Parts: sequence; structure tokens; C-alpha cells
Amino acid sequence: MIINKNPLISIISPSYNSAPYIKLTINSIIAQSYRNWELIVVDDYSNDDTVEILKELSGIDTRIKYFLNKRNQGAAVSRNRGLEESNGRFIAFLDSDDLWYPTKLEVQLSFMIKNDCPISFTSYELIDEKGKSLNKIIPVVRSINYTGYLKNTIIGMSTSMIDTKLVGKKFRFVNIRTRQDTYLWITLLKTGIKAYGIPEILTKYRVRSNSISANKISAAKRVWHLYYKLEKLGILKSSYYFTFYIYNALKKRI
Repeated sequence: MIINKNPLISIISPSYNSAPYIKLTINSIIAQSYRNWELIVVDDYSNDDTVEILKELSGIDTRIKYFLNKRNQGAAVSRNRGLEESNGRFIAFLDSDDLWYPTKLEVQLSFMIKNDCPISFTSYELIDEKGKSLNKIIPVVRSINYTGYLKNTIIGMSTSMIDTKLVGKKFRFVNIRTRQDTYLWITLLKTGIKAYGIPEILTKYRVRSNSISANKISAAKRVWHLYYKLEKLGILKSSYYFTFYIYNALKKRI
């Protein structure tokens, strides 16, 4: 079997009022040592200068493509539009305020091809709104399956990559307000595949005070909703996995 050593990676990035950060985010993609990528940004009806920045950068680099939602619909809809527009065998995700280290794609792609890996994710560090390090690293686990992920939602969205040759191309995000990324991993891992961690720190995750995920109590409630309402685990199993989720969530932030 002939293996393409230089496969296309489709990078999907939803944006909404991301003007303060998105240029830095895209520049971290342009700086990648691996060059065969396409960036698909789907803007969710921003009312700041995000679209103007996207027009400017796409005019400079033709690998950058952007699409505009006609109304605000949420990250799930935007990510699904990105999946529909993607052309690559490999799918990577990068939120519009996060950053990659220059070797992120190269290291991750090499790992996945070498190990025939369907899903991978990397360690990452936390930065504040101004890009200053918070001196906190979120390490990976070596591998994780469905039940392991229910206990420890360790996969950082901006660190992840999917091989559609192994996972398939039909996966989509459930249209919920938030935690649609968490539920994606639940649904994919439930099929029996595993996700594999790369210990190298390759991503910077920006912690913003006004982000949806910043309210930890609300975030926990939404995870419970995933377990109990969407995944229909029942009260006992939901409580069991949710206890582990709370423990690991606290552990990651201490």
C-alpha cells in the first residue's frame, strides 16, 4: 500500500468576535514547520473586526479560507460547516484564541502515521488573556478509551487531530451551546477506538475570564447533562463518572 508522506491537514477554527486574538492564532499556523495544510475559519456572525482580519490574511495566504454564518448559531454549527468544507485526510482543530508551537502539526502527524493512530492529542500550557504563561501544564495520558474519557475529559480541542481514514468522515458535532467537543470525543470513543496522547507541549490554551467555559460550576452542570441526558447513563453511572470528572478537573487546575 502506498502511503502519502505529505497528506493534507484541514485545520478547522470557529470564530466569533475574535479580533484581539485571531491574527496571532493564524500566524501560529502559518509558522508551522509542516506546510501542507488548509485553514478553514467559519465566522459566527461577528460584529467586531474579525472578518476584516480574515479577508486580509486570506489575501496573503491562499491556504486560508473563511466562511460566514448568516446569523449567530454557535460553535457546533461552525465546526460542522468547517468539516463539510474540509479536503484533508487529517482534521485538526484550533480555537480562534489559542496558539500552536511551530512543530505541532509535524510532530503530531508523524506520531499518528507511525502508530496508525485514529485520534491524538497533546499536552498544553495555559496562558492568560494577554498571552502570558500561567505556569500550568496540562499533561496527557498515554491513551484513553470511552470509559476512561468519561472519567477524565483530558482531550484539549485545540490539541486534537483525527485521521478520517481510520475514524471515517461522517462524524459531526451535536448542536448544543457548549461542551459539543466533549460529546464528540464521547461519541467517537464509544465506537471502540482509542485516542492517544503525545506528551510534548505543543499548544497554548488561552484562559479568558468571559469565556463560556470560565464558569466552572456551569461547566460541571453541562458535563452532567451530557452524561445523564444525552448519553443516558442513568443516575448511578452518571454519578460514578461525574465524580471522577470533578476529581480530574480539579486536579488539572491545581
